Amino acid sequence: QVQLVESGGGLVQYGGSLRLACAASGIIFSINNMDWYRQAPGKEREWVAHITSGGSTNYLDSVKGRFTISRDNAKNTVYLQMNTLRPKDTAVYYCAAALSSVPGPGYDYWGQGTQVTVSS
Repeated sequence: QVQLVESGGGLVQYGGSLRLACAASGIIFSINNMDWYRQAPGKEREWVAHITSGGSTNYLDSVKGRFTISRDNAKNTVYLQMNTLRPKDTAVYYCAAALSSVPGPGYDYWGQGTQVTVSS
């Protein structure tokens, strides 16, 4: 059974930094794209950052220059380094991965989320 487990959330002051991690475990043949999403209270979930298996990245405009997504393929882990955090970044952050346990097309898996709270 495949699981994605996030860690690294917490409470931080305006301008501070946090590093989120999301580790995939279970029977894994390959992991393609990996993404971070977030959902603030009363709002819809929004996409934040994307990284391909080859390391190409893409970001939500409001986090460009502040957030960095990276991955360690040997550890089946994706990271989100968040700098210069703002109160508007407060949300539950989720990771998602397009993953297959056998050769061939796989499925999208989601983590359980980790809370990030930025105080002003």
